[in-house]
Amino acid sequence: MEEESYTANTGIRKIIHIDMDAFYASIEQRDNEEYRGKPVAVGYSEARGVVSAASYEAREYGIHSAMPSITAKRKCPHLIFVAPRFDVYHAVSRQIRAIFLEYTDLVEPLSLDEAFLDVTVNHKNIPSAIIIAREIQQKIYGETGLRASAGVSYNKFLAKIASDYKKPNGFFVILPQDAVKFIESLKIERFFGVGRVTAQKMHEQGIFTGLDLKKRSETELLGLFGKAGRAFHEYARGIDLREVEPNRITKSISSETTFFTDKDSLLLLNVELYNLAKEVIQRMKEESFFGKTITVKVKYSDFKIVTRSKTFPQRITDFYFLWDSGKNILKQIDLSQKKIRLLGLGVSNAVSEPDRKYTQLDLF
Repeated sequence: MEEESYTANTGIRKIIHIDMDAFYASIEQRDNEEYRGKPVAVGYSEARGVVSAASYEAREYGIHSAMPSITAKRKCPHLIFVAPRFDVYHAVSRQIRAIFLEYTDLVEPLSLDEAFLDVTVNHKNIPSAIIIAREIQQKIYGETGLRASAGVSYNKFLAKIASDYKKPNGFFVILPQDAVKFIESLKIERFFGVGRVTAQKMHEQGIFTGLDLKKRSETELLGLFGKAGRAFHEYARGIDLREVEPNRITKSISSETTFFTDKDSLLLLNVELYNLAKEVIQRMKEESFFGKTITVKVKYSDFKIVTRSKTFPQRITDFYFLWDSGKNILKQIDLSQKKIRLLGLGVSNAVSEPDRKYTQLDLF
């Protein structure tokens, strides 16, 4: 691992990415002995239900988030469905966040179950990011009974790749001197921002690995992928200058989900809106952030994005009001011509203090 070589590099940032393993499902297995070692899906088993999260035992059957419950049951007839408990998931997330803050104030949450930490300078004056990441994994397990995967490197791009490299309960370090060779051998699907469609487009251009990507000029990549091409050009060279940002000005609180299979059923989309509304309202209450504008976002199968919003005279504070309003806004969007691959729900136009800080990423 050559830890001394890593920690001796002055002027190089030390970034950790922590990603909880099957977070929702693992909490349900932790809290119910009967679920342990068995395939568990967080979601609703009715015909129009959708899997929100799947345990690793369920994933062995090909079950994944955003899969229709009826499909999941077909793949695994003995699959255990558990209704989501967002209040519990948020409480555990706060426990984990408190552990992060023992080491650094530079914590950038990406969601309830993952975050970046910049430990270049840290509260405990530990010189090694590797030691800190190991300690955090152990503390999370000791205090919550849950496993986390950790990635360590000198920037966010590589730290995130590293945390996913040996999941579950993984630990992987990408040292500065190893980064170029590692990236060149990396499959393009593992690059940040490269989804199924982008990967297919890259394959059509003969780009299958980081080395293939590195051979393309920035101008060529900009022509193929728009502004994302500049990021791909830098990532292929191990460059990511983004800082870990612990605070963001509150503009909106939102959540979105990308479907594994495109959808055109209004009933099924309303079920997805239910889950999104539960997530959004919980985060709003935790942050005391209450806006007056509700926005529904849809991305069609051809990647065209449409948003519709409605502003109300009063603050949105109630789950059922948010969900019902979201359903009504969704009815204004044409679902008859093209299927939907992504659905989002957000609340903005805050009524609280304008200078208050918020630690989650805005999606809209």
